[in-house]
Amino acid sequence: MFGRILKIDLTSGSITREQAPEQWTRDFIGGSGLAARLLWEVLDPAGDPRDPSAPLLFATGPLTGTGGPTTGRFTICGRSPYTGLWGEANIGGFVGPELRLAGVDILWISGRAAEPVYIWIHNEQVEIRSAAGLWGQTDIYQTQSAIREQTGEAQAKVACIGLAGENGVPYAAILSDHGRAAGRAGMGALMGSKNLKAVAVRGTGKIPLGDEAVYKKLRVESNKALLEANLTAVMKATGTAGAADYLQILGDMPQKYWTAATFENAGNIGGAAMAETILVGTAACQGCVISCGRVVNIKEGPYATSGEAKGPEYETLCSFGSQLLVDDMAQITALGDKCDRLGMDTISAGNTIALAYLLFDRGIISAADTGGLRLAWGDASPCFTLLEQTARREGFGALLAEGAQALAEHFGAPELAVTVNRLEVPMHDPRAHTGQAISYAVSPRGACHNQSDFFMVEMGNSMDEIGVPMTERLVDSGKAGAVARHQHFRTAQNSLTMCFFASVSAAEVARLLSAVSQREISVEEMLLAGERAWNLKRLYNGRLGLSAANDKLPKLLLEPLEEGGQMGHVPDMNTLMSEYYAASGWDPVSGMPTAEKRRALGLEFTL
Repeated sequence: MFGRILKIDLTSGSITREQAPEQWTRDFIGGSGLAARLLWEVLDPAGDPRDPSAPLLFATGPLTGTGGPTTGRFTICGRSPYTGLWGEANIGGFVGPELRLAGVDILWISGRAAEPVYIWIHNEQVEIRSAAGLWGQTDIYQTQSAIREQTGEAQAKVACIGLAGENGVPYAAILSDHGRAAGRAGMGALMGSKNLKAVAVRGTGKIPLGDEAVYKKLRVESNKALLEANLTAVMKATGTAGAADYLQILGDMPQKYWTAATFENAGNIGGAAMAETILVGTAACQGCVISCGRVVNIKEGPYATSGEAKGPEYETLCSFGSQLLVDDMAQITALGDKCDRLGMDTISAGNTIALAYLLFDRGIISAADTGGLRLAWGDASPCFTLLEQTARREGFGALLAEGAQALAEHFGAPELAVTVNRLEVPMHDPRAHTGQAISYAVSPRGACHNQSDFFMVEMGNSMDEIGVPMTERLVDSGKAGAVARHQHFRTAQNSLTMCFFASVSAAEVARLLSAVSQREISVEEMLLAGERAWNLKRLYNGRLGLSAANDKLPKLLLEPLEEGGQMGHVPDMNTLMSEYYAASGWDPVSGMPTAEKRRALGLEFTL
């Protein structure tokens, strides 16, 4: 049965095990959905996210580690120290599957250790070990190696924080394996607030598969179909950066901190350019046939790698490339690597630094503010110093460490921060895909493309079987209902948990879930579970003060760029949101699900 919870209190050192109620696993599946139900019970709106009593959850799903299509993922959840709202960060690699092999579906961490520690889970054995020799001394790769050596388990999987998490940078990430990151919403800062350097796990057990024979047959068929899909071929060949050239044409790829319509050198930093120059291999999460991760080797120059290194993904290429008008792939790779080693979200760190460049360009700040650094478009060399200062909270980095909104407010220009609920907007411009504007405005963790990557639908990846047809990307009216259904499906995937890159039909996903659960689950039931979790996260935020007034885009994204693929269009947020509230059953004044909607979803406990 799915729902095995391991609870560790770092204050007392107590270690206990529980089972999640079966009805909750039916209603919310697992992953971030089940985490939302569990955390609803302990949310203290008056409390601080960094309070030792505030829990941090490593939440797997019933498909995690089962060898199904792209099921090597899990989600890290808690109240965000960055936004103060719901926080979740999805991560791939091998840690999630290893937790399940060790008999843990949900790892619940609370309390604060008196000294730095790491958790070591080896099947039924659980230890809280000293991390005194790691804290402040190792980056995320060194930490993984050191813990494997200390435990004597070469196959141990490690999720850890870097210097940024130790110092409480509110957008600190948690990383594992080949630079896999739970980057958004500051889950790394929550680990740091608990004096927790890492979670290491080694499991040699067996993951329950329900109807094992049926599941194994289905997963072979699904993986075979996935391997033959066009999207898989593109991802395998060029990674997430493969779409950069096309996204530039559409006006989706941001540049010059959201103020320029085009970047003529964008082709120099796309996936195709990487494949032709520095790419030497690929990396995959556990059991994944796509292998979208990039392995690169820069053989010469100031950014030469000592052997193979992680190649930048699309978001990182924009963060330290197009947003700064930089087209040096080697330099961008080095900056992405530094960000990873320090343990910071490249989207928040890159956006915040790009905002500093804009402030410098407009004369709002000067070298006197930056510690003598001159921030000029096209020159990313100061970023190495800025990232180090940010992780250490030193010099100008102490301001950067608080994020883009705080930086803009500090210098009297709050309207220049491109954030939603204080979380930096990912690298897909909603002026080019207006359905994405809704996704950003109502995402439970602040601006997010992993709650609904609706821009992909508007590029032609329709999901007609669940009522999500392709819509005209620059049209505002008539798409809100499709956005809502897309959000519900993505929420179900985040609960399973399954990567969005899996071009697997909803019917196939429902069959896989049915086989694992050993009961028949329809597409409609699975989507309902996604809708239920989506609405519960909304209500969680409502308890923290969020309302319809929060559902908006920042000022810069409502200013037209006349050139390029956006063609001067900006989203009509009044139309988009009014139609969305109606389609979702949300009150347009409070922005919360109506009592009728809550009852229909089985959320009476929230009334």
